[in-house]
Amino acid sequence: MTHRLPVKNRSVLGVLALSAFGLIFSGVVSAAEVNVYSARKEALIKPLLDRFTEETGIDVNLITGKADALLKRLEVEGDATPADLFVTVDAGRLHRAKMAAVLQPVSSEVLTQRVPQHLKDAEHYWYGLSQRARTIFYNKDKVTPADLSTYEALSDPRWKGKICMRSSSNIYNQSLVASLIDATGEQSTEQWVKGLVANFAKPPAGGDTDQLLAVAAGVCELTLANTYYFGRMLGSSDAKYQAATKKIGVFWPNQAEGQRGVHVNVSGAGLTKYARHVAEATLLMEYMVSDEAQVWYAETNNEYPVVDGVERSDVLSKLGSFRADPIALNRLGENNRAAVELMDRAGWK
Repeated sequence: MTHRLPVKNRSVLGVLALSAFGLIFSGVVSAAEVNVYSARKEALIKPLLDRFTEETGIDVNLITGKADALLKRLEVEGDATPADLFVTVDAGRLHRAKMAAVLQPVSSEVLTQRVPQHLKDAEHYWYGLSQRARTIFYNKDKVTPADLSTYEALSDPRWKGKICMRSSSNIYNQSLVASLIDATGEQSTEQWVKGLVANFAKPPAGGDTDQLLAVAAGVCELTLANTYYFGRMLGSSDAKYQAATKKIGVFWPNQAEGQRGVHVNVSGAGLTKYARHVAEATLLMEYMVSDEAQVWYAETNNEYPVVDGVERSDVLSKLGSFRADPIALNRLGENNRAAVELMDRAGWK
């Protein structure tokens, strides 16, 4: 993603105000509410929902849980579900929700204008709300930026025994592989995964933070992790994390002319198929792509805005700028099954 200078575009607030006025005029707001199933932890979304309530008078009822469990719940509840909005991370999971027939298309001029085409479903079943890049992190004492270039180069035997990775069951890794399938084809991607697995320093275990700490400790020299995990470490008051960040460097792969750029994914939301509060849920989605909400996402969650021109947080600015892969993110979901199957064949546990 190439970040531009901040642009104070508040046009969406006018639309939100008019939408809220329409609800008030129709007498909806006095009893208005929206029910949200969120795979994001409460601390990472509730303050934003509270702001929405303060500005619109619409109450938000929040249920949080694991993404797969919430998706299963939506399927089991069917038309009896109280949920109006499903919020989760990764385009692969959003695509699963679409394929499970628990979402419906959203008609919104605000969402259409504010969210770039490649960061939303082509048929408007879901919209990205924030971005994260899955990039290379390295031990500064053992690796220099000149040693690094692309994702593909991580399968080179020079990295044998030097890469830490989390499990292939992780959706973030599945989506990365799905993006490679889109770029280079299944056969080439499978060979890449085999080479990557051959370079693992240890069996996959733990989350992204665990991989970063392993790199800092010298257990391995490289890993792939989502940027917000490193952002959290940078902003933490924990001495362990602060010490680790000083030993870790960030590298943006695939930046040369003609290369596709860094793999980027989203957190996002979709309107549930049986939503009873469609107008309120749509208004909430629109609010979540307002400048105010996008700035909050960046500062609180250490994620990148989906809306062009919104200012990044100081933590994100420390990571530098990069060019993102412009792949339409619905392709990550469409390629997920093929990605999982070839990861299994390649021995990525």
